[in-house]
Amino acid sequence: MSSWRTWHRPLVVFALVMALWAVGSAVGLAVDDRVLTGAPIWAKPFKFSISFVAYCLALAWMISLLGEDRPRLRRTAWWAGTTVAVASAVEMVLITLQVLRGVRSHFNSATPFDTQVYSLMGNTVVVLWLGTLVVAALLWRARTADRATAWSIRISTVLALTGAGLGFLMSLPTPEQQRREAAGVRLLESGAHSVGVPDGGPGMFLTGWSTTGGDLRIPHFFGMHALQLLPLLVLALAALAPHHARLRDERVRVRLVLTAGAVYAGVLALLTWQALRGQSLVRPDGATLGADAAVLAGGVLGVLVALFGRRRGTAPVEEGHGHAGGEVVAGDLGAHRQ
Repeated sequence: MSSWRTWHRPLVVFALVMALWAVGSAVGLAVDDRVLTGAPIWAKPFKFSISFVAYCLALAWMISLLGEDRPRLRRTAWWAGTTVAVASAVEMVLITLQVLRGVRSHFNSATPFDTQVYSLMGNTVVVLWLGTLVVAALLWRARTADRATAWSIRISTVLALTGAGLGFLMSLPTPEQQRREAAGVRLLESGAHSVGVPDGGPGMFLTGWSTTGGDLRIPHFFGMHALQLLPLLVLALAALAPHHARLRDERVRVRLVLTAGAVYAGVLALLTWQALRGQSLVRPDGATLGADAAVLAGGVLGVLVALFGRRRGTAPVEEGHGHAGGEVVAGDLGAHRQ
């Protein structure tokens, strides 16, 4: 793992600010009893700030993996990461402004000002997505000493961009809103989190995800946070490697990361499919359960192949005799090739 001092500083600073923002939002949750669309009014900035802490710290670490021997790529990544930090900061300011005003930040077109705020937020999300895309493209070219780390970063950035892109589905008018607009009714809101039910209905604790219909926030959240979960898997494998001979083989770790990435993509697709069908996460039907079982079976098979399959002509890794190319410890992750 590269030293945190080499991490992208604007993203780290923004993450620290968001940690304080989360504390302030938690105070708001405790002292402000206002409710908006069925949830405490400070829930949105609280959830967004925590999400930004995780997202931006992961991105800050990944940018640090671009070696000093490639200054042009590193400089481009620095500017892209800074753009992500600035765009995210603007979005958080706008969300909090609307909380202070006591109105919705998303989908709100009740007044010209609210329409402008929502439009500006949409633009910041586009800028954030494009900035992450630039970083992801550069990271695909990054040279790391551990191939499992490299693949975890490649896969997680693609999944994170996919998850972030799913957020644009929420901005589309619902069928009911389309009917009202076609009838000449002026819409006060355009877009929704929920599918098949109105926003603000019964929801899960803290997240607020709908328990009666589909909710596009679920695949949006799950996809974006692949950015943390897959690299954490690599760290876990590195920590276990000294105690488990098979994990010392770099090929085994790579196969496990590829399996995890495939399973993650499968679950993301299932969550999106379930939400678009207007089905709650906690009320899956037979088709959803069958698809879940298929993904689970595929994941188990992939893990078994990763652990026990080996190429023809290669010897299994023995305790204490892992080949040098596959040997890795936590400190090696993110090291640059010389």
